[in-house]
Amino acid sequence: MTYLLGLTGSIGMGKSTTAKMFQSLGVPVWDADAAVHRLYAKDGAAVPLIAKRFPEAIENGAVSRDRLKDLIKIDPNVLNQLEEIVHPLVAQDRQGFITSHSDPLLVFDIPLLFETGAEAWLSSVLVVTAPSDVQRARVLARPGMTETAFNDILARQMPDATKRARADHVIETLNIHDTKAAVKDLIAKLSGPAYA
Repeated sequence: MTYLLGLTGSIGMGKSTTAKMFQSLGVPVWDADAAVHRLYAKDGAAVPLIAKRFPEAIENGAVSRDRLKDLIKIDPNVLNQLEEIVHPLVAQDRQGFITSHSDPLLVFDIPLLFETGAEAWLSSVLVVTAPSDVQRARVLARPGMTETAFNDILARQMPDATKRARADHVIETLNIHDTKAAVKDLIAKLSGPAYA
């Protein structure tokens, strides 16, 4: 039986870095954001469905995220309609990933894991965290990021303390060495000798 581990964390908490650590240790990782990018790309499964509902969101045969953002700003209901189209396709992509792997452990990198109720189908959930000052410094160091944009993103995400309280496993991502050691320990705990 394959163990399905969800990986999540607020912006700037080290989720992408932690996902890469799992991959470097031989654990297959499914990335929800990458799945959406595939669906939105030219010839992606979401393109004809979104083109039918929001033709102005299509640019050069692909879905333009910037145009979608503009549409959502004008009418927040667009987001719900978009989710109705995209969520089933993302679920199909995820199921394809599960059926194509026979590994003892699979990781699912899902930014809005709790917000979308994904914990219902996962074996357990890992939340990565860091102190709020470290989080703020990491995010504001990103190109083009502003204090206002950072606060807007935080307002849309479940608070870190709530995520940690709902998690089965928590890893603090203060430095690469300790984080990787914690990832290795968790892999050993969840999958036994398979990745030793």
